[in-house]
Amino acid sequence: MTKRKLLELGGIVAGIVLIAFGAAALVMSVNGLGTVSDNLKQEQIYFGNAAEDEAVPTKYSEQLVDNGTKARAFAQVMRTHTLEGAAGLTYAQMGRFVAASNPEDPAGTSNPEAALIDEKTGSPVSNPARNTWVTETALTTALNLAYTAERISLFGMVVGIALLLSGIGFMVLAVGGALRHAWSTAPPAQAGRPVTPIPTT
Repeated sequence: MTKRKLLELGGIVAGIVLIAFGAAALVMSVNGLGTVSDNLKQEQIYFGNAAEDEAVPTKYSEQLVDNGTKARAFAQVMRTHTLEGAAGLTYAQMGRFVAASNPEDPAGTSNPEAALIDEKTGSPVSNPARNTWVTETALTTALNLAYTAERISLFGMVVGIALLLSGIGFMVLAVGGALRHAWSTAPPAQAGRPVTPIPTT
């Protein structure tokens, strides 16, 4: 087998492999998108009314969260609401306990001696505003993860299409080169026998 023939066969094999990987990437990406959508629908998360809540995007008003883009938007709504309830403070800016000097202040205190004491247990009262941040962070992380999974699936679809096109291109080049080589090595067509003129008297 000649070197040229080996290269042609290698191109065909590479094309088949790329097409197979591209098809697999497309199937996995489509399944990933479906999984994200199905799991979000199961949670039955709905946006509020945009006319009543400024944090809700108008285009998503009272809609079901059923894809990654909406999940990310809902996570942003949750963050806005949590900041409003915490007077603009984040989790790291608040103390662990309710301050005895000002129980209504969401900033609280991390000093047990300055904390409000629960009369029943005798322990410092935990800061509810700070605890809300813990719940918010867990939920928004899950929603943002759905958005990330959707983006990865879309990227996988792009990669799959690119692999398919590359594989088809390899096949066309390899097969085209083999055909061209076959045509170039074909024996030339035989010309007809020359006709000897008959002398006239």
